[in-house]
Amino acid sequence: MMTNLFSVFDPSTNIMNLSLNWLSTFLGILILPPYFWFMPSRHHILWVKITSTLHQEFKTLLGPSSQNGSTFMFISLFILILFNNFLGLFPYIFTSTSHLSLSLTLALPLWLSFMIYGWINHTQHMFAHLVPQGTPPILMPFMVCIETISNIIRPGTLAVRLTANMIAGHLLLTLLGNTGSSLSSSLLILLIFGQLMLITLEVAVSIIQSYVFAVLSTLYSSEVN
Repeated sequence: MMTNLFSVFDPSTNIMNLSLNWLSTFLGILILPPYFWFMPSRHHILWVKITSTLHQEFKTLLGPSSQNGSTFMFISLFILILFNNFLGLFPYIFTSTSHLSLSLTLALPLWLSFMIYGWINHTQHMFAHLVPQGTPPILMPFMVCIETISNIIRPGTLAVRLTANMIAGHLLLTLLGNTGSSLSSSLLILLIFGQLMLITLEVAVSIIQSYVFAVLSTLYSSEVN
């Protein structure tokens, strides 16, 4: 029976015909207790350093008019996506961030809440944002259409960027791994070396994509103030 090529990313974990794939998203809860009981540990100090750096950077992006504590929402978003991206690098673990059902669920409510808040509280600023400064009068109707379309597709671009980047590397790893059984010993060594390099690249992509998602969400939030 023919199956979809992307079905390799959906390991079947069922109990009484109930899919348990999405429970992998909550595996991070098992790692939380050591951070509370064994402090200060090296891992805890490193994580506090990372979150403090992210807090300072997001605070700069949001500007001085932002609400206190607003950066923690984006730091939590970064941690959630980063953890799920790393989980996908382990074998037989469902990669939730390679599906639009998760990434669009994160992007759409964020964008919608920013838009509702901006249009209700800063209506004049939102209208002014549709026409960039210095636009000739004859081009203003076209710029309004372009800015409106680019604003509407923002949650889609956020979700598709994360999903496509996560699934592309995994798909390449899967396709290369399937050819290993038909290769000679010398080519197999090259294949293993190439797979290790791709895994290293995927680790970097996991970090970068979670950072990009959080930073773009922060920038979209700063535009409505």
